[in-house]
Amino acid sequence: MAVLEGFEGSSAGGGARSAGTSDIDRLIELLAKLPGLGPRSARRAALHLLKRKEALLIPLGSALAAAAENVRQCSRCGNLDAVDPCGICTDPRRDESLICVVEDVADLWALERAGVFKGRFHVLGGTLSPLDGVGPEDLTIAALVTRARADHVREVILATNATVDGQTTAHYLTDRLEDCGVTVTRLAHGIPVGGELDYLDDGTLGAALKARRPF
Repeated sequence: MAVLEGFEGSSAGGGARSAGTSDIDRLIELLAKLPGLGPRSARRAALHLLKRKEALLIPLGSALAAAAENVRQCSRCGNLDAVDPCGICTDPRRDESLICVVEDVADLWALERAGVFKGRFHVLGGTLSPLDGVGPEDLTIAALVTRARADHVREVILATNATVDGQTTAHYLTDRLEDCGVTVTRLAHGIPVGGELDYLDDGTLGAALKARRPF
């Protein structure tokens, strides 16, 4: 395909592109911005979609449009859902006395996949990182403290990643939650140092959550 060849040439050499980016080029450029996809993988994905237009490309476009229109951030926990509050926050079967604190929505989804936690969640939106200019005011820490002070909350589980920034954030949260009258626990060391929840298997996540200890 001439368009794909032209894209390869412009990506490799960084030269000027012809006026008017084609629809295929635009599709490849957007796919290349997804995690784990570079220009080469994006070209293969684009070609696969275009060859299966009716079965894949059109349904994918509709799903993306619907997600852009309907999916929003939960005002309570920070999860992503089509309703606010999200389905987890409004599920009466979940234990509202337990709050599991995670860095990102991907970590929340990882724990949900494992099916080992039946409490509520709180998404911080990242970790403390002075080098990157991320301070407490940039995360949802104040909202977490407010939730932890509620009468029905008895335990806050810190499920930040076992990275330097994750550990720093966990220590900071422990200090902030000290006067809230709740038990603060940390995931056990079943999670390897430097590991991230979204890349761990369900068994490791389940063992780490069940073996949590005071922090």
